[in-house]
Amino acid sequence: MDRIMYVIIFAFILDLLIGDPQNPFHPIRMIGNGISFFVSLYKKINIKNPLPRFCFGVVLSLTIIFTTYFVAKITIDVSSGVHTYLGFAVEVVLCYFIIAAKALKVESMKVYKSIENNNLEEARKNLSYIVGRDTENLSFPQIIKGTVETISENLSDGVIAPLIFVFVGGVPLGLAYKAINTLDSMIGYKNETYEYLGKFAARLDDVANFFPSRISAVFMILSTLFTGMDTKQAIKIFRRDRFNHKSPNSAQTEAVCAGALGLCFGGDNYYKGVLVHKPTIGDEINLPDKRHILDANKMMYVTAILLIGFMMLIDVIRGYLHV
Repeated sequence: MDRIMYVIIFAFILDLLIGDPQNPFHPIRMIGNGISFFVSLYKKINIKNPLPRFCFGVVLSLTIIFTTYFVAKITIDVSSGVHTYLGFAVEVVLCYFIIAAKALKVESMKVYKSIENNNLEEARKNLSYIVGRDTENLSFPQIIKGTVETISENLSDGVIAPLIFVFVGGVPLGLAYKAINTLDSMIGYKNETYEYLGKFAARLDDVANFFPSRISAVFMILSTLFTGMDTKQAIKIFRRDRFNHKSPNSAQTEAVCAGALGLCFGGDNYYKGVLVHKPTIGDEINLPDKRHILDANKMMYVTAILLIGFMMLIDVIRGYLHV
């Protein structure tokens, strides 16, 4: 197998065993600090007109993305120049930093344990850390649906998409993808402050996630064959509801998960006190149960393992054909 395949495998195992370490030198945190610097500069300049705001956002986004790519590449090249094994170790660690499977599981399991202990207030609080909606008035079934929905939505951009970009273009490209993803999560909002500043970042994120979200959905459907979920319903809801979201990508995996578990996602929710109407995804065949959180996590891991297995197959075939 090629070097990058070993990088992916070791990085995934590291995430599986350790999870996401929170420290000031975490690449995603450093990317976030860079974005925050530009945003504070933007607010100080106080640009009034839409076009200059948009242009500032383009410069901000491209600066963060290309800086991330080249810093990662230089770091790997320099460490590889010192010693091959050191370069490999640096690649593995950087790749490990951009995989969020364990983080998703850990945060969702905090909600699960709160529900298991019948602690509604704690469950609401733990859910608030992983969703954007208001959680203070949610019931246990709504909390369960919100948790499962979050796992399924973040499966693509938190696990599958980074692996795909690393496989296609190496760790620097994987980090560049995470820079795009972080830009969207920090400035890709439709409000007075970010409407024009984050427009480019938001559209770029849609483009970057277009194929990964659909690949994620396909492998998620395949995962139902190994997890005992409802494959037929997963395919049905995916075909019917995969565009029931303002994002062209988010509902791809949500639809599969909703179908596989027999749940209904979406609908009306409050965000910062404002009622937001959203189309529903799936049919409520089953009542939300805390075990659905376990099922969603199981699907996430099996989906990732199937993708890595498929990548290994492609790598072996490519090596055999000397492509």
